[in-house]
Amino acid sequence: QVQLVESGGGLVQAGGSLRLSCVASGNIFVIRAMAWYRQAPGKQRELVATITSGGSTNYADSVKGRFTISRDNDKNTVYLQMNSLKPEDTAVYYCNADLLSKTMYRLNYWGQGTQVTVSS
Repeated sequence: QVQLVESGGGLVQAGGSLRLSCVASGNIFVIRAMAWYRQAPGKQRELVATITSGGSTNYADSVKGRFTISRDNDKNTVYLQMNSLKPEDTAVYYCNADLLSKTMYRLNYWGQGTQVTVSS
C-alpha cells in the first residue's frame, strides 16, 4: 500500500503565493513521475504540472511562468510553488505518483487533495 499526503493549501489573495507539498510513503521501490492535478467545482480534473525522476518538467499553459514543480527523490516528495495566484486557480489540488512497488508492479496513486482558494 502507498499513501500520498498533500499539505500547504489554504486561502490567499490574488497575486499571492502558496507552496504545496506531497509526501509518498509505503510500498515504494522507485517513483517514476509525480504530478499535480486540480479540479474546480463543476469542472473536470486537469493536469497542472508533471516532473520525472530525472527532473524533466511539463506545465499546463495556464500556469506556465507562475507555477514551479520540483521534487526531492530522497524524501519521495513533490512540491508545487504557486506564485501570482489568480481566482481561476481556485480548486482542489491533487498529487499523483506513477511508481514501481518493491515487488516491481507499476502502480498509480492519488492523494486526498488539498483546497486552494484565491480571493479577488
